[in-house]
Amino acid sequence: MNVNRKVLTLDEFTLQQLRNFPHATGELSNLLRDIGLAAKRVNVEVNKAGLVDILGDAGTVNVQGEDVKKLDIYANNQLMGVLSHGISCAGIGSEELPEFVVFDDEASNNSKYVCLFDPLDGSGNIDVNVSIGTIFCVYRRISEKGKPCTREDFLQPGRNMVAAGYIIYGSSTMMVYATRRGVNGFTLDPSIGEFTLSHPNIKCPETGKIYSVNHGNFFQYEKGVQAYIDACQKKNKDNGGPYTQRYIGSMVADVHRNLIKGGIFMYPATIDKPKGKLRLLYECNPFAFIVEVAGGKATNGRQRILDVQPTELHQRSSLFIGSRKMMEELETYLARS
Repeated sequence: MNVNRKVLTLDEFTLQQLRNFPHATGELSNLLRDIGLAAKRVNVEVNKAGLVDILGDAGTVNVQGEDVKKLDIYANNQLMGVLSHGISCAGIGSEELPEFVVFDDEASNNSKYVCLFDPLDGSGNIDVNVSIGTIFCVYRRISEKGKPCTREDFLQPGRNMVAAGYIIYGSSTMMVYATRRGVNGFTLDPSIGEFTLSHPNIKCPETGKIYSVNHGNFFQYEKGVQAYIDACQKKNKDNGGPYTQRYIGSMVADVHRNLIKGGIFMYPATIDKPKGKLRLLYECNPFAFIVEVAGGKATNGRQRILDVQPTELHQRSSLFIGSRKMMEELETYLARS
């Protein structure tokens, strides 16, 4: 049987990348492989969710005030488990937990990194078999090595990130992660149980034909956002259109599609939620890092997302993210208002 050695697994790819940095310790590679392991475990449960008692609400409410799904708890526990048992992470922050968690042992205290994650984004769609995902990001800690990590390690602006990524559980399961060197996508091959490189060096197209926004909240948005949505609907062949509206209601799926095909995703602040709804640390920052490395842009409508200085672990934010030229057009409408 012929073996295609051009297809690299996630482990092979991260080891290959290490060779480019003779002084690298391999901690980041180990951390990414740990996250990949947790993702494979979550994928198994997602795929059989309709057959076991793991669908639906767990009967509790998370720190965001949202009903916790059973798979949310499972995904959170898997990520915490693999990262705490590894040697590359000093502590974690999770959307499902009220506070950050310190892995206070000798190996963890000597680790260089902390990790923040949304264990299962879009979990409201679990019961109806719509694509969901895991989002994560990694920071180099700023606290003293050899001691437990601190809150300041987690409240860094997004521009300090060293890596970010997501796993989308859909028609196939795919892990996409970015470092400052580029964005790469790995599709899970169920025959060998490994993530394999399928989308090398992902670049977000400069423009696209898709805009993603919840039209149901149209009259809750500020005037500039309303004007841009109107413009998207009026696009024709003479002004770069027509644009198509695509909104899944699962952020991982919406942003993933626009990253690959080109487009813009908008989750503006509303009258009811003037600070926005998305979590800055667990959703906005990771995606902003990924999309910017791929050539796109991300803002909260007034400031680059990665320049926002967080003040709390569960800080909310609005988000506009996508293809560079579409973002620049949006910014002209926001500036007018």
